[in-house]
Amino acid sequence: MHMAENDQKTPVNRDLLEATINIIRQSLQADGGDVALIDCDDEGVVTLEMQGACAGCPLSAYDMSEGIERILREHVPGVTRVQPAIF
Repeated sequence: MHMAENDQKTPVNRDLLEATINIIRQSLQADGGDVALIDCDDEGVVTLEMQGACAGCPLSAYDMSEGIERILREHVPGVTRVQPAIF
C-alpha cells in the first residue's frame, strides 16, 4: 500500500497558533489566570502551561481539553491535541 499525498500531516502555523492562544488568554486573564505556549510538535500536539489562578484551579484540566483544545483544533489547522506542561 502506498500513502496518498493528502495523508501527510498539516504543519501547524506557529503565528496563527500564537495569535489564537493570545485571544484565549484575554478571557483567562479576566479571571486572574493565564496560559503559556510551551511547545508544538510535528504531530500537532500543543503543550500549554496554565498559570496564575488557572494553575491551581480544579477546572483547568477541563478548560484545557474541552475549551482550549476545541478552539485550537477548530481554528488552527494541524493541531491534533492539547496537553498540559509537566515540570
